Amino acid sequence: MIPIVCVDDGWGMAFHGRRQSMDRAVRASILAEAAGAGLWMNGYSIRQFDPAETGAITLAEDFLDRAGEGAYCFVEDRPLLPWLDRMEGLVLYRWNRRYPADVFLDLRPEPPAWRLVCREDFAGRSHPRITKEVYRR
Repeated sequence: MIPIVCVDDGWGMAFHGRRQSMDRAVRASILAEAAGAGLWMNGYSIRQFDPAETGAITLAEDFLDRAGEGAYCFVEDRPLLPWLDRMEGLVLYRWNRRYPADVFLDLRPEPPAWRLVCREDFAGRSHPRITKEVYRR
């Protein structure tokens, strides 16, 4: 399983029940990254995707338990450490700024356990620069 997470500079994911991951360009990148491999998420996350795009998405509240090897999981509102032993990689989208947050990513992709294999910047609709980082274990 390969989680996909959007974070700010303080590793924040959400604040007071509001996501930090809303951006049309990020959604398109997530769908492209997961194309052919499977994309899992919960009901909270699927609401930000266009219904025409949801055919490629598997919806389940226990998606982190059910996603298999090589599958991508879009995570906005829960910890990842309980699934660390099943994680093959991690995709981060960084906003390159700091927002108020009360839900934080609970792991850091640091060597030697993690290896950065790709980093790219692109312009989003909501942010002039978003950084995508792909890590492997």
